[in-house]
Amino acid sequence: MCCRKRSGSPAARPFHANIYTGPVQRESQSPMSRHASPTVVQPPSNNRPNTCCLCWCCCCNCSWNEDRDRLRRPSRDTRLETIPNCEVCTKPSADEVCGWSGSFDKLMKNPAGRNVFREFLRTEYSEENMLFWLACEELKMECNKESISEKARLIYEDYISILSPKEVSLDSRVREVINRKMQEPSTHTFDDAQLQIYTLMHRDSYPRFLNSTIYKSLLQNMSRSSSES
Repeated sequence: MCCRKRSGSPAARPFHANIYTGPVQRESQSPMSRHASPTVVQPPSNNRPNTCCLCWCCCCNCSWNEDRDRLRRPSRDTRLETIPNCEVCTKPSADEVCGWSGSFDKLMKNPAGRNVFREFLRTEYSEENMLFWLACEELKMECNKESISEKARLIYEDYISILSPKEVSLDSRVREVINRKMQEPSTHTFDDAQLQIYTLMHRDSYPRFLNSTIYKSLLQNMSRSSSES
Protein backbone atom coordinates (compact mmCIF):
# COMPACT_ATOMS: atom_id res chain seq x y z
CA MET A 1 0.00 0.00 0.00
CA CYS A 2 1.68 3.20 -1.15
CA CYS A 3 1.63 6.29 0.93
CA ARG A 4 0.26 9.46 -0.58
CA LYS A 5 2.05 12.76 -0.17
CA ARG A 6 0.31 15.52 1.61
CA SER A 7 -0.74 18.18 -0.83
CA GLY A 8 -0.09 20.96 1.65
CA SER A 9 3.43 20.03 2.64
CA PRO A 10 5.60 23.13 3.06
CA ALA A 11 8.36 23.85 0.57
CA ALA A 12 11.90 23.41 1.69
CA ARG A 13 13.29 26.57 3.16
CA PRO A 14 16.51 28.01 1.72
CA PHE A 15 19.57 27.77 3.91
CA HIS A 16 20.74 30.97 5.53
CA ALA A 17 24.15 31.26 7.08
CA ASN A 18 24.00 32.09 10.76
CA ILE A 19 25.53 35.43 11.73
CA TYR A 20 27.42 35.34 14.98
CA THR A 21 26.00 37.86 17.40
CA GLY A 22 27.83 36.84 20.53
CA PRO A 23 27.20 34.21 23.19
CA VAL A 24 23.63 33.63 24.24
CA GLN A 25 23.15 34.22 27.93
CA ARG A 26 21.12 31.51 29.59
CA GLU A 27 19.72 31.64 33.04
CA SER A 28 21.24 29.03 35.28
CA GLN A 29 19.18 27.67 38.15
CA SER A 30 20.82 25.86 41.02
CA PRO A 31 19.07 22.83 42.53
CA MET A 32 18.64 24.67 45.84
CA SER A 33 16.84 27.56 44.18
CA ARG A 34 13.98 25.27 43.17
CA HIS A 35 13.04 24.79 46.82
CA ALA A 36 13.83 28.30 47.99
CA SER A 37 11.18 30.23 49.87
CA PRO A 38 9.10 32.61 47.76
CA THR A 39 10.40 36.12 47.49
CA VAL A 40 8.48 38.70 49.45
CA VAL A 41 7.41 41.51 47.17
CA GLN A 42 7.86 44.88 48.81
CA PRO A 43 5.11 47.46 48.25
CA PRO A 44 6.07 50.28 45.94
CA SER A 45 7.64 53.22 47.66
CA ASN A 46 6.13 56.67 47.46
CA ASN A 47 9.57 58.22 47.27
CA ARG A 48 10.24 59.16 43.67
CA PRO A 49 13.70 59.95 42.41
CA ASN A 50 14.59 63.55 41.95
CA THR A 51 13.02 64.84 38.81
CA CYS A 52 15.14 66.54 36.22
CA CYS A 53 15.21 70.28 35.75
CA LEU A 54 13.37 70.05 32.43
CA CYS A 55 9.81 69.49 33.62
CA TRP A 56 8.63 71.75 30.80
CA CYS A 57 9.89 69.30 28.22
CA CYS A 58 7.90 66.31 27.02
CA CYS A 59 11.03 64.18 26.73
CA CYS A 60 12.39 64.44 30.26
CA ASN A 61 12.16 61.56 32.74
CA CYS A 62 9.95 63.41 35.20
CA SER A 63 7.80 61.57 37.70
CA TRP A 64 4.60 62.38 35.84
CA ASN A 65 6.06 60.87 32.68
CA GLU A 66 7.13 57.55 34.20
CA ASP A 67 4.05 55.58 33.15
CA ARG A 68 4.22 56.83 29.58
CA ASP A 69 7.95 56.15 29.39
CA ARG A 70 7.40 52.51 30.35
CA LEU A 71 5.19 52.05 27.28
CA ARG A 72 7.24 54.20 24.94
CA ARG A 73 9.75 52.64 22.62
CA PRO A 74 13.18 53.04 24.26
CA SER A 75 16.07 54.73 22.49
CA ARG A 76 18.25 52.46 20.44
CA ASP A 77 21.53 51.59 22.07
CA THR A 78 24.67 53.18 20.75
CA ARG A 79 28.33 52.49 21.36
CA LEU A 80 28.98 56.20 21.77
CA GLU A 81 28.16 56.37 25.45
CA THR A 82 28.89 60.11 25.59
CA ILE A 83 25.63 60.88 23.79
CA PRO A 84 23.04 61.27 26.58
CA ASN A 85 19.40 60.27 26.30
CA CYS A 86 18.51 63.92 26.81
CA GLU A 87 20.87 66.87 26.36
CA VAL A 88 21.33 69.20 29.30
CA CYS A 89 19.73 72.53 28.51
CA THR A 90 17.90 75.48 29.99
CA LYS A 91 14.20 76.11 29.68
CA PRO A 92 13.51 78.00 26.43
CA SER A 93 11.26 81.02 26.27
CA ALA A 94 7.91 80.99 24.55
CA ASP A 95 9.40 83.10 21.77
CA GLU A 96 12.16 80.54 21.22
CA VAL A 97 9.69 77.65 21.04
CA CYS A 98 7.55 79.64 18.62
CA GLY A 99 10.63 80.47 16.55
CA TRP A 100 11.33 76.79 15.95
CA SER A 101 8.36 76.69 13.61
CA GLY A 102 9.97 79.23 11.31
CA SER A 103 13.51 77.92 11.15
CA PHE A 104 14.88 74.39 11.25
CA ASP A 105 18.35 75.86 11.83
CA LYS A 106 17.12 77.57 15.02
CA LEU A 107 15.61 74.31 16.20
CA MET A 108 18.83 72.35 15.63
CA LYS A 109 21.06 75.00 17.19
CA ASN A 110 19.04 74.95 20.41
CA PRO A 111 19.71 72.00 22.78
CA ALA A 112 16.14 72.17 24.07
CA GLY A 113 14.85 72.18 20.52
CA ARG A 114 16.96 69.15 19.66
CA ASN A 115 15.57 67.31 22.68
CA VAL A 116 11.97 67.90 21.65
CA PHE A 117 12.66 67.09 17.99
CA ARG A 118 14.52 63.96 19.01
CA GLU A 119 11.50 62.87 21.06
CA PHE A 120 9.39 63.24 17.94
CA LEU A 121 11.89 61.28 15.83
CA ARG A 122 11.71 58.49 18.38
CA THR A 123 7.98 58.16 17.79
CA GLU A 124 8.71 57.82 14.07
CA TYR A 125 11.43 55.21 14.60
CA SER A 126 14.05 57.50 13.08
CA GLU A 127 15.95 58.70 16.15
CA GLU A 128 19.16 57.36 14.63
CA ASN A 129 19.24 60.38 12.31
CA MET A 130 19.60 62.74 15.27
CA LEU A 131 22.01 60.40 17.04
CA PHE A 132 24.22 60.31 13.97
CA TRP A 133 24.14 64.09 13.62
CA LEU A 134 25.08 64.53 17.29
CA ALA A 135 27.89 61.99 16.97
CA CYS A 136 29.33 63.92 14.02
CA GLU A 137 29.19 67.16 16.01
CA GLU A 138 31.01 65.47 18.87
CA LEU A 139 33.66 64.13 16.50
CA LYS A 140 34.37 67.64 15.22
CA MET A 141 35.29 68.76 18.73
CA GLU A 142 37.88 65.99 19.16
CA CYS A 143 41.57 66.90 18.94
CA ASN A 144 43.40 63.70 19.83
CA LYS A 145 44.27 61.67 16.73
CA GLU A 146 43.72 58.30 18.38
CA SER A 147 40.37 59.40 19.77
CA ILE A 148 39.35 60.67 16.33
CA SER A 149 40.13 57.30 14.76
CA GLU A 150 38.27 55.41 17.47
CA LYS A 151 35.18 57.62 17.38
CA ALA A 152 35.11 57.55 13.60
CA ARG A 153 35.19 53.76 13.69
CA LEU A 154 32.33 53.65 16.19
CA ILE A 155 30.26 56.08 14.14
CA TYR A 156 30.84 53.95 11.06
CA GLU A 157 29.83 50.75 12.86
CA ASP A 158 26.78 52.36 14.45
CA TYR A 159 25.32 54.36 11.58
CA ILE A 160 27.07 53.63 8.27
CA SER A 161 27.54 49.87 8.24
CA ILE A 162 24.79 47.96 6.43
CA LEU A 163 24.91 45.42 9.26
CA SER A 164 23.85 47.96 11.87
CA PRO A 165 20.20 48.20 12.98
CA LYS A 166 20.77 51.96 13.29
CA GLU A 167 22.03 52.42 9.74
CA VAL A 168 21.09 55.84 8.36
CA SER A 169 19.88 56.35 4.80
CA LEU A 170 22.73 57.53 2.56
CA ASP A 171 23.24 57.38 -1.18
CA SER A 172 26.02 55.35 -2.78
CA ARG A 173 28.14 58.40 -3.60
CA VAL A 174 28.34 59.50 0.02
CA ARG A 175 29.11 55.96 1.14
CA GLU A 176 32.00 55.75 -1.28
CA VAL A 177 33.39 59.04 0.01
CA ILE A 178 33.18 57.79 3.59
CA ASN A 179 34.88 54.50 2.74
CA ARG A 180 37.79 56.40 1.19
CA LYS A 181 38.10 58.80 4.11
CA MET A 182 37.96 55.97 6.66
CA GLN A 183 41.42 54.90 5.48
CA GLU A 184 42.68 57.95 7.36
CA PRO A 185 39.84 59.25 9.56
CA SER A 186 39.57 62.92 10.47
CA THR A 187 37.05 65.18 12.16
CA HIS A 188 35.49 65.80 8.73
CA THR A 189 35.15 62.19 7.61
CA PHE A 190 31.35 62.27 7.81
CA ASP A 191 30.69 65.85 6.70
CA ASP A 192 28.89 64.84 3.49
CA ALA A 193 26.83 62.24 5.30
CA GLN A 194 25.95 64.63 8.11
CA LEU A 195 24.73 67.22 5.62
CA GLN A 196 22.63 64.63 3.81
CA ILE A 197 20.97 63.47 7.04
CA TYR A 198 20.43 67.08 8.13
CA THR A 199 18.70 67.77 4.81
CA LEU A 200 16.62 64.61 5.18
CA MET A 201 15.41 65.64 8.63
CA HIS A 202 14.68 69.16 7.37
CA ARG A 203 12.66 68.10 4.34
CA ASP A 204 11.02 64.95 5.67
CA SER A 205 10.67 64.96 9.46
CA TYR A 206 10.57 68.66 10.29
CA PRO A 207 7.21 69.46 8.57
CA ARG A 208 5.56 66.56 10.42
CA PHE A 209 7.14 67.67 13.67
CA LEU A 210 5.50 71.10 13.36
CA ASN A 211 2.11 69.39 13.01
CA SER A 212 2.74 66.88 15.77
CA THR A 213 1.03 66.75 19.13
CA ILE A 214 4.42 66.94 20.82
CA TYR A 215 5.25 70.35 19.41
CA LYS A 216 1.74 71.79 19.47
CA SER A 217 1.24 70.82 23.11
CA LEU A 218 4.59 72.30 24.10
CA LEU A 219 3.86 75.50 22.21
CA GLN A 220 0.45 75.79 23.85
CA ASN A 221 1.83 75.17 27.34
CA MET A 222 4.64 77.67 26.88
CA SER A 223 2.23 80.31 25.58
CA ARG A 224 -0.11 79.73 28.52
CA SER A 225 2.72 79.98 31.03
CA SER A 226 3.97 83.17 29.41
CA SER A 227 0.52 84.81 29.53
CA GLU A 228 -0.02 83.82 33.18
CA SER A 229 3.30 85.32 34.23
